[in-house]
Amino acid sequence: MNNRYNRHIILSEIGQEGQDKISKAKVLVIGAGGLGCPVLQYLTAAGIGTIGIVDFDVVEISNLQRQVLFGTSSLGKNKAEAAKKRLEDLNEAISIIAYPEKLTHKNAIGLFNQYDIIVDGSDNFATRYLVNDASIITNKPLVFGSIYKFEGQVSVFNYNNGPSYRCLFPSPPEKGTVPNCSEIGVLGVLPGIIGSMQANEVLKIILGLGKALSGELLCYNALNNKTTTLKFNKSESKIDTVLSKKKNFHTYHIDEFCEVDNHIISIKEVVDQANIQTIDVREAHETPKIENLEVTAIPLSELEQSIDKIDSEKQKAIFCQSGIRSKKAVSILKTLEITNCYSIIEGALEIKSYLKEQHKVLSDER
Repeated sequence: MNNRYNRHIILSEIGQEGQDKISKAKVLVIGAGGLGCPVLQYLTAAGIGTIGIVDFDVVEISNLQRQVLFGTSSLGKNKAEAAKKRLEDLNEAISIIAYPEKLTHKNAIGLFNQYDIIVDGSDNFATRYLVNDASIITNKPLVFGSIYKFEGQVSVFNYNNGPSYRCLFPSPPEKGTVPNCSEIGVLGVLPGIIGSMQANEVLKIILGLGKALSGELLCYNALNNKTTTLKFNKSESKIDTVLSKKKNFHTYHIDEFCEVDNHIISIKEVVDQANIQTIDVREAHETPKIENLEVTAIPLSELEQSIDKIDSEKQKAIFCQSGIRSKKAVSILKTLEITNCYSIIEGALEIKSYLKEQHKVLSDER
């Protein structure tokens, strides 16, 4: 086994003692997506003794541009389970545990208590605040990463009594103001760069080497290869607020600490209602096209000039590719005093899948 980790062991700063620390460590990775894939690969190769993977999502073809653990044979499979299978081939000597479930306030504390370090590879603000708060309550160091188009960020929170995510970002951005990569895009290699930096911070923490990015936010720009490090301080009041929720933490909803958008609706509710107008605010070239449902197509850029296409007598259910533009459309219509507007929580792909399944069920019944 020493042959596997020889390049670690011959480093005087690590040696056999350091490799033993790595082998005894337990790391929980939230998300097996763009960031999670490189984190998981390098931590597995390094010999982390126990790695947990939390992800309820399934592999889609659009993931393959950057989520390098997966291939075409992984399509449709749960990401945590698909990642576990690939990683076990990379290193069969460690324990890899897949949790094919959504992280919630009900299961977060129990999961975090089983591990030494938490790595956040999530892609939404509600989960980031949940991960942060559960890390504070369980007193676990949290290695954070995020990506946006050509830029990435890395930091370490809640380490050695250091600041938390809420100390840096006290409040989440307004709903719908920050698009995710399915809306805005991301350079395929960027999550590999940022995820590798996260894995580096994990190993530094385990080995006690160097200086962890606690109280510092490293910002990386892939277009000019420049990095900027911003310093921030701990806010005792923010930490105390989280700790005050400890007793009832399991009762909260994932959006409790973020602003909850009440103007949302599911595709199931849309299909079950008669007096409703379904509006697609995507551009004409975007796919998939929606069948088995009467849809009014109004691109978001033309919304204010196309009010005559909106039925004032009906409720309005609006959708886009993933939910960002539909929420913005609801806000625009609200300012124009057009009421009874809702954003469909599912994106176009999920909507098509649901309608296809419903159509199949109806056909079988006939």
